[in-house]
Amino acid sequence: MANTTGQKFGGRTKGTSNKTTTELREKFSLLIENNFDKLQQDIDLLDPKDRIKTILELARFVVPTLKATELTTDSNKSFQPITITFVDSKNDSNK
Repeated sequence: MANTTGQKFGGRTKGTSNKTTTELREKFSLLIENNFDKLQQDIDLLDPKDRIKTILELARFVVPTLKATELTTDSNKSFQPITITFVDSKNDSNK
């Protein structure tokens, strides 16, 4: 019988890491740590263009990817200018 209530029953709760993904990331991290010197030697042998490309590709696994954002405004609201008035305290009439 299919669930037609729209509610989720069982499974991971929102925000809980997938065990397989977590394990895979740990193993990949260990692989990099154990082979760091060899990896650095291999990168050093590349042409500068390929070296940059490789570093950028590897950075995707370390540095989080930023999501592009878009700013939208409510077009129904009219523009309200802000008026700033400067008062010269030197020419104050209370002298």
